[in-house]
Amino acid sequence: MAEILSHIKLNMDESLLKRLCDYQETLWLNPDYGTSLASASDVSSDVSQETVFRANRLLERFAPYLETVFPETQVSNGIIESPIQEMPNIKEYLSIPGHVLIKRDDLMPVSGSIKSRGGIYEVLVFAEKLAAKNGFNPNTDDYRDLAQERFKKIFGQWKIEVASTGNLGLSVGLMASTLGFQARVHMSHDATEWKINKLRQNGVQVVIYNDNFSNAVTMARAASKKDDHSYFVDDEASKILFAGYATAGERVKQQIADLGIEVSKEKPLVVYLPAGVGGSPSGVAFGLKIQFGDSVMPIFVEPTHMPSVLLGMASGLNHDISVYDIGIDGKTAADGLAVGRPSLIAGKYMQNKLFGIATVSDEHMFAFQGMLKKLENIEAEPSAVVGIQGLLASQKIKAIPSEATHMIWSTGGSMVPRETMDQYEKNALKYFAHWRV
Repeated sequence: MAEILSHIKLNMDESLLKRLCDYQETLWLNPDYGTSLASASDVSSDVSQETVFRANRLLERFAPYLETVFPETQVSNGIIESPIQEMPNIKEYLSIPGHVLIKRDDLMPVSGSIKSRGGIYEVLVFAEKLAAKNGFNPNTDDYRDLAQERFKKIFGQWKIEVASTGNLGLSVGLMASTLGFQARVHMSHDATEWKINKLRQNGVQVVIYNDNFSNAVTMARAASKKDDHSYFVDDEASKILFAGYATAGERVKQQIADLGIEVSKEKPLVVYLPAGVGGSPSGVAFGLKIQFGDSVMPIFVEPTHMPSVLLGMASGLNHDISVYDIGIDGKTAADGLAVGRPSLIAGKYMQNKLFGIATVSDEHMFAFQGMLKKLENIEAEPSAVVGIQGLLASQKIKAIPSEATHMIWSTGGSMVPRETMDQYEKNALKYFAHWRV
């Protein structure tokens, strides 16, 4: 601990550290953004443009199977993706120049969140390899055959495990159980009750630890290693998961083109992504960078009580520091972002690709939830709306042109039970009624 604190004093701006410890809303601009860094080149070789291209092609191969087992994907021919829509009312209300868009990952098929991309992809990667070892030919056979009982029996000999605060557990658990795997989700004490129930209703075993997410991951990883027939989806370190998230870039590029919106250095795309452990927003940002290069500017948004990625990147310690190390309590209603220690790879992959990070109070998060409902009739869970804080903060950044297109990434919410969503919205509308620009 003494070494961590000593490192922080030498390498981190003292006023930034104080703002974080005082739970003040903060905007941190990454000093390494856009620079050439040897360390960034090293990690880029692990997950490259070719890696992400292959990930998209695997998802296309599985599309006939997904369309069969998840009828809700029939409208997209088995491709798991979400729409992008304009938000004219919020644009006017906040007086934002340029386009204001929202990426509706709250409407993602199967598990209703940004985690669908990575979680489902990693399960499918493992399933394809296992099937290929047992007579399935990925080059010639029909992927719909994987729904047959003979493959379910093969998959059923294996257990797929993941540690999650909720949404990743839903995507991995639902996909694994549908294929026929035994599925076990390890959850921290702050997991939402309805997510726990949803998993159990779908035959997924749920293990709950009376501890924070980072420690739950450690215990879950150790439990999986003891079982020779257990495959662990590691939210803190998986490059497969990361590549799955990065597939969003290719789809977004086409969607933006379909909307007739120009993206260039003069008219950049500024994307606001909620961040918890940092894996999914980093993967998405990486995929967007592949497609748009310098014309996309990713900004993460975290709760003031859980600024884990900001602390990790600003201190240079990344995964080696937790918000608890500097006395931050980690108390937030944003269960999807309730992670005190950033992933093992997020800070490294984002070292020169992330434009900045903003933090938001729970009170403003609730107000933004009310804003989306009141002005655009969009329902999302609290942690999915924090991108609005990034949008507001960006208006003070001179490096962002007035003709930029802004896109808030709504990360989850469609699977929230109606009764729970009604409670969310009643609370959120009260906060929005007292909120001012």
